[in-house]
Amino acid sequence: MIPAPAGGTGPAPEARVYRVPMRTRFRGITVRDGVLVRGPAGWGEFSPFWDYDVAESRRWWAAAEEAALAGWPAPVRASVPVNVTVPAVEPARAHGIVTASGCRTAKVKVAEPGQTPEEDLARVEAVRDALGPDGAIRVDANAAWDVDTAVARIRALDRMGLEYVEQPCATLAELAALRRRVDVRVAVDEGVRRSDDPLRVDLREAADVVVLKVQPLGGVRAALRVAEAHGLPCVVSSALESSVGIAAGVALAAALPELPFACGLATVALLAEDVTSSPLLPVDGALPVTRVEPDRLEEVAADPVTRARWRARLAAVVAS
Repeated sequence: MIPAPAGGTGPAPEARVYRVPMRTRFRGITVRDGVLVRGPAGWGEFSPFWDYDVAESRRWWAAAEEAALAGWPAPVRASVPVNVTVPAVEPARAHGIVTASGCRTAKVKVAEPGQTPEEDLARVEAVRDALGPDGAIRVDANAAWDVDTAVARIRALDRMGLEYVEQPCATLAELAALRRRVDVRVAVDEGVRRSDDPLRVDLREAADVVVLKVQPLGGVRAALRVAEAHGLPCVVSSALESSVGIAAGVALAAALPELPFACGLATVALLAEDVTSSPLLPVDGALPVTRVEPDRLEEVAADPVTRARWRARLAAVVAS
């Protein structure tokens, strides 16, 4: 169940577990699952990846509570620009993904285990060809490189023209050392969202851009506080949610005073199915600011074993 708001009582809102296949292996997974909860403000999503423990999952639950119980701050824009996300696929498929998306910015996964630098470069070259000279390319290494490797890889990839590189190294000290050796902007993702206190992380030497993700940061309002605390340009990205969770990311992007970068919120395209018949997919490179009604919950309902796992996990997080 979802707790009632502080100082209030009421019936426990509905909780439903979904499970959908991915179109392509992404972040090491081929299936995405999670819990959708409905409260007086609408639907929220609780879908921490399975490598997150109970303590780290509490912020994901706070985001679901906010969406279901309180809703989100008023938007300052009616739509948000988004990038297409390109998994670690072969060049021809990468080209097709970008061409079909209608987006003018692409985020390209690199440093996939088992792949070579040459494969990364070929993928980014294909994306540049699909976008043309005026499109923006950003790459995400998911903290895979040490500093020397990052310097070499970034310089090679920057021949295609990079907007920024996301979390190329694991630690803030490594990122600070890297920034002294390359001209490409460095964006911090895991270094903020997986820290004990995202508000107090010292990014002054380590980052040019902060990546904001609603669930890992504890909700839209919490993410806005993180943005304000660091005072750096922000890019809003997804945690590979269903359209219900993506709507929260759009709400964050819509509430930011400034939005200098396209958002990484077009990831519903990575799912083979969605919880709604009106998925949040970009049109002309943008997503609307809207709430989502998950009207396909029966079609994407998880199996009994998965439901039991999620309900046990949810009970542990809520009780902690």
